[in-house]
Amino acid sequence: MLDHLPDGLLDCHATELNNRLQAPTVIHLSGRRPQPVFVSVLQHGNEVSGWDAVRRLLKGRYQRDPLPRSLILFIANVRAASRRQRKLTDQPDFNRCWPGSDAGDTPWHRMFADLTRHVRELRPMASIDIHNNSGENPHYAAVNRIAPQSLRLASMFSRTVIYFTRPRGVQSMAFGEFCPAVTLECGPPHRLDGTDHAMTFLDTILNLDQISDQAPSPENLELYEMIATVNVAPDRSFSFAPDGSSLILRPDLDRLNFEEVPPGTRLGRVNGDSGLPLVAVTHDGHDVSGEWFSVRDGDIVTSRPLMPAMLTTEERIIRQDCLCHLMERLSSERMETEHARHRSTLPEKRY
Repeated sequence: MLDHLPDGLLDCHATELNNRLQAPTVIHLSGRRPQPVFVSVLQHGNEVSGWDAVRRLLKGRYQRDPLPRSLILFIANVRAASRRQRKLTDQPDFNRCWPGSDAGDTPWHRMFADLTRHVRELRPMASIDIHNNSGENPHYAAVNRIAPQSLRLASMFSRTVIYFTRPRGVQSMAFGEFCPAVTLECGPPHRLDGTDHAMTFLDTILNLDQISDQAPSPENLELYEMIATVNVAPDRSFSFAPDGSSLILRPDLDRLNFEEVPPGTRLGRVNGDSGLPLVAVTHDGHDVSGEWFSVRDGDIVTSRPLMPAMLTTEERIIRQDCLCHLMERLSSERMETEHARHRSTLPEKRY
C-alpha cells in the first residue's frame, strides 16, 4: 500500500509491472476533493485497457495539475499480466475472491476482505472496475444493484448496461454494499478505443461534484439481466477448427454477442457423442440446457430466441471462465422489484 506513484511506473507496460511492484498494490493519490474514487485494474492480467487508461490519464495534465478528486488505484494481478494471461495456474480468479464469494477461506480471500474494509472506511464516492472482453462485444457497463446512483454511473459509460448477481465474489458486488459500483467492459484489449473510452470516463468521474441520485431516463438506458451461464460440458473436447474434437464451434461465434439470436441458429458441430455438449445453468442453480439448445442432424443449435454476451473464441478463457452468458431485457416491472429490494440497503449518503 503506497501513498505515491513510484518513479517511472506510468512508463511501464502492464507486462512490466511485476518487475516494479511484485504484488497486488494499492496506491493512494490525493486530490482537491478528499472523498476518493476507487479504480481497479488488471484483476485479469491480460485485460490491459484499465491500466493503459490510468497511466495515460495521469501522464497527461495531472502530471502538472492536482487531481480534481482523490484516487485509490488498485493494480491487481501483476504476475499474470507479466505473462499476458488472465490468471496463472497457481492463482484463483482474482475477481471471484472478494467478500460474498462462494469459495472457501484462503489468503487471497482474506487479502481482498482486508482491502474492502480499508476502502469502506474511506467512504468512496464510486468504485470502478475496468475489464476487457476476449471476444467481439460492444463497450458496456455492468452493475449488481438496481439503484439510481449505480445506474447513473453505468449510463455515463454506455447506454448498454447489464445487471448480474452471479458469479459471486466479484469486486463490484462487494463494493456495491457501500458505494455506487460499476464494472466497465471495454472490448478486446488490443483496441485503443477501449482505452480511450475508459480514460475519458475516469476523467469525467474524477471531475464530478457528486453522482446524481436520479436514475437515467428509460430512453437513455438499455438494461439487460444476465439469467444463465453457458459452459462446454467438462467431459467434452472442443475446438474452433475441424480437428476431431467432440464439439467444433463456429469460428465467428463471438459475432453473435448482443444480437437477438433466433431459434435454429447453428453454433457448431457435434462429432459422435450423444447428449448436449453445452450446459446452461441459471443463476439460482437450475440446469436449463435443454430449453436453450438442441442437437439437430449433428449440429448444436438454439432452441429459443436468446441474446448472448461475452462469447469468446479463446479456448483457455472458456475453460477458465465460461463460453458466454445469456441475457434478457429487464422489464419495467422486474426493474421496480429489484429497485425495491435494494432500496432498504442502499449505501448511506456521503459527504
